[in-house]
Amino acid sequence: MGQNNVRLGIILMIATTIIFAVQDGLSKHLAQEYNVFMVVMIRYWFFGLFVVTLAARSQGGLKVAIQTKQPILQIFRGLLLIAEICILVSAFIVIGLVESHAIFAAYPLIVAALSGPILGEKVGWRRWIAIGVGFIGVLIILRPGFAVFSPFAIVPIISCTMFALYSLLTRYVARKDSAATSFFYTGFVGAIGMTAVGIWYWEPMSATDWAYMAGLCITGVSGHFCLIKCLEVAEASAVQPFAYLQLVFAALIGITVFSEVLELHVAIGSAIVMTAGIFTVWREHVKSKKLNSPSVPD
Repeated sequence: MGQNNVRLGIILMIATTIIFAVQDGLSKHLAQEYNVFMVVMIRYWFFGLFVVTLAARSQGGLKVAIQTKQPILQIFRGLLLIAEICILVSAFIVIGLVESHAIFAAYPLIVAALSGPILGEKVGWRRWIAIGVGFIGVLIILRPGFAVFSPFAIVPIISCTMFALYSLLTRYVARKDSAATSFFYTGFVGAIGMTAVGIWYWEPMSATDWAYMAGLCITGVSGHFCLIKCLEVAEASAVQPFAYLQLVFAALIGITVFSEVLELHVAIGSAIVMTAGIFTVWREHVKSKKLNSPSVPD
């Protein structure tokens, strides 16, 4: 399917953000009642089954999907992501969905800042300014030095940094491995890694919470499915700005379901971070379309 249906791509990206926001809400509810490792483990069992089934049905089957020229990096990516998810879910508990997502929204800025040393990409002065402005937005969210500043804010910052590194490694391994291979290792290695940790924290779960867990598993798979379809029909640069809507939907869930409060400084800081992030995505798109024009500034 050609990458030319931007309208459908935007619709699918918005659907993806809604699904992932619901997933985050379910994750917070379950992690408040049960151990985080167990919750993420069960979620990954379903996700691992999904990626294995997807790989088996693809051209060449599992034999092709499992072939990688970078096994250590692929395994590290999978383990890095499960660690990041566990930390982010923990952040939902200690500071809430609203502030966690407000801080996490800065990850594209970290990706842009680290793309030079890790990927060897050139980051021009416009994107460096956007990165600086974005981090000012993060400081506005955190308000360091004020009495209300919470040391728990470091938790989503760690998660944000880890996800940025995961994103950069995903781009790095894409130079030699297919997207299908990377996706397979993300789910398969993640399921094995989380089982090795989470099985020791097993707790009995009520029937109602098993229903919530089923919802968590379904949203995880359906969210990734929508994202895959989104990137099949439209270029990533055209739909990526709409990924920031997950912050909006997660905030709505945090406010309406968990009685969280959206403070003014968080709203202002989030707006700055989102604007800076969208600008960096746009500049990267512009640069990629003008690679053959070295005189065009970044």
